[in-house]
Amino acid sequence: MFFMEEKIFTQAQLTDLATRLLKTGGLTDEAAALIADDLVSADMRGLYSHGVSRIPMYLKRIDCNCVKPVPNIQIEKVGQAVLKVNGDDGMGFLVAHKAMEEGMALAEKTGIAMVGCTHSTHYGMAALYVKQAVDNGFCCIVCTNSSPALPVFGGRTAFLGAAPFAAGMTGGYKSPSYILDMAMTKTARGKIRVAMINNEPIAEGLALDSEGNPTTDAKKAFEGVCLPFGGAKGAGLAMLMDMMAGMYTGSHYAGDVSSLYYRFDEPQHLGHIMFIMKPDMFMSLDEYKKRMDVYYSRLKELPRAAGFNEILMPGEPEDRKTEAAKKNGIALSGNIQESLYLEAQKRGVDCTDILGKMDVDMAHNAGDVVFAKKE
Repeated sequence: MFFMEEKIFTQAQLTDLATRLLKTGGLTDEAAALIADDLVSADMRGLYSHGVSRIPMYLKRIDCNCVKPVPNIQIEKVGQAVLKVNGDDGMGFLVAHKAMEEGMALAEKTGIAMVGCTHSTHYGMAALYVKQAVDNGFCCIVCTNSSPALPVFGGRTAFLGAAPFAAGMTGGYKSPSYILDMAMTKTARGKIRVAMINNEPIAEGLALDSEGNPTTDAKKAFEGVCLPFGGAKGAGLAMLMDMMAGMYTGSHYAGDVSSLYYRFDEPQHLGHIMFIMKPDMFMSLDEYKKRMDVYYSRLKELPRAAGFNEILMPGEPEDRKTEAAKKNGIALSGNIQESLYLEAQKRGVDCTDILGKMDVDMAHNAGDVVFAKKE
């Protein structure tokens, strides 16, 4: 079996490759470029679990009519400061970006806005929408639900999604924005998926196999359940994500969201919920920015624990990784390169100018590992 070595790509190369591939699914040029940029942004932040490695899976879902490449996204105002977004089973990236865009426009008038999304699907890295808000001068909370991946506290089977909680506070004059994006599991399920693709083990204590036994085998873990962080606390927060983003918005919930990886016969119908706030509701914008600067300066001056050279604001490590990726490039494992190469070959996309030539007959299709139907 042939395996390629890790290779470094520029941001422009990966964005170009991702755009070419996504367009074969019937997405508009604009939509393909937007999603490609989002996926590469995740890779640049070091979140390879939510980057270009997901392209074969997204295209498979479009091919199977689980996702509409050109959805008719509808916006309905259901309250003075509340919007409902029907994503029409489109790519979650398109639904969530539109929801945030409309939510910010409403919050500009009302001070705070709530947006609930239905008939959506996986929307990638939650930080995308937090950054969309903070970069436009807003504060926000962003939640989604997802297919079952972890048990409730005391349970053994998957019921709750590994959906993330994300939030942001726009920065000050001299301070970066606060950007939090964290799954309710000890590790994101997508990271276990990447470990499976790369034939790597996972750390102990992160997941159980399908029989409920602890495992470090990434494939067995992916077919089993992830474990919530903090025991009952993490499970309780995961339940809140499902209730708020799923049950409350009218989307699928309580175990009904279809698997992103194993079900290709129906749309996911998952939900998102967003709260968007202007930072100057309780004080002037100038005072807010100055107070944010004070907070950041005090944070940086705190005594450091052993082993730490610096204290960072949530989102700051990822911003530094992004800057490093712009300068040094983005590393992709050989298996991820292979899966993208084979997807391109299958769809008649010439990508040799970016990925080079590969012996397709000998290549290991890492994507098939992800799409394998559980027995």
